[in-house]
Amino acid sequence: MASPLIVAFGEMLIDFVPDVSGVSLAESSGFLKAPGGAPANVACAITKLGGKSAFIGKFGDDEFGHMLVNILKKNGVNSEGVCFDENARTALAFVTLKKNGEREFMFYRNPSADMLLKEQEVNMGLIKQAKIFHYGSISLISEPCRSAHMAAMKAAKDAGIVLSYDPNVRLPLWPSADEARKGIKSIWNYADFIKVSDDEVEFLTKGDPEKEDVIMSLWHDNLKLLIVTYGDKGCGYFTKGFKGRMPGFAVNTVDTTGAGDAFVGSFLVSLANNPTIFNDEGKLKEALLFANACGAICTTQKGAIPALPTPLDAQALIKSASK
Repeated sequence: MASPLIVAFGEMLIDFVPDVSGVSLAESSGFLKAPGGAPANVACAITKLGGKSAFIGKFGDDEFGHMLVNILKKNGVNSEGVCFDENARTALAFVTLKKNGEREFMFYRNPSADMLLKEQEVNMGLIKQAKIFHYGSISLISEPCRSAHMAAMKAAKDAGIVLSYDPNVRLPLWPSADEARKGIKSIWNYADFIKVSDDEVEFLTKGDPEKEDVIMSLWHDNLKLLIVTYGDKGCGYFTKGFKGRMPGFAVNTVDTTGAGDAFVGSFLVSLANNPTIFNDEGKLKEALLFANACGAICTTQKGAIPALPTPLDAQALIKSASK
């Protein structure tokens, strides 16, 4: 049976990553080009794990834009939802890798092509074929992309498609922290599934992400599953009927870029193939263990898309950890 379609909506850009970790952008002598953008990473994670995905977004009609779309195609991602802008450039981000593999960003988007996606350019037919529609919050920052995002999300909701939201907070892109909180929360109550990191819980609630009442302040009645990720310490899950924690995996972390996207892509493949997962704690825990393994493997090499795991990689890590 063919795997059900998952459509990811939003930005794809080029991350310029220093060729040496632990130095500032100013000190870097060279940079590696790495395709990035959370929704695109998720789309590629899905196909690498044997799922079926499509990406909807806009690129500059430039060498970088065409390079990125070719990367989607090479990774088996359906690109029927892609369009190009002749007058705007593909977005770029310079990423500093600190010694512990964590990141800082400096963005070049004024305005970049992804921000200029218009409602009438969104391939609604493609969305309506999906079982899951996945998005972030960067596409909410400015018009016309915000309106395109809202229209796509509403079309998916009306068609009974599962809405998946990973806000992926990138503060430098928002006018202010308060605007970011407001923008991210403006679509909170639409989603069926939300994944947030512990840092994002802290940012959105101004509370302690280890405390259950703080996390539950993010719950809403339409939500079927809320997941909080704690880096290498695994994740917490909350549904209407049950809640718990799943442990993470200790690996040699080089670069955390894309780990959350590998986690989300993996979980969405499990969900697409088994929609009862929201109500079956055993199946959910199995899917989350696998997703934790995928996130961990993604941190063991530089860049997001090249570091995405295959099912065999994830199974091998789970097996070695259970010894």
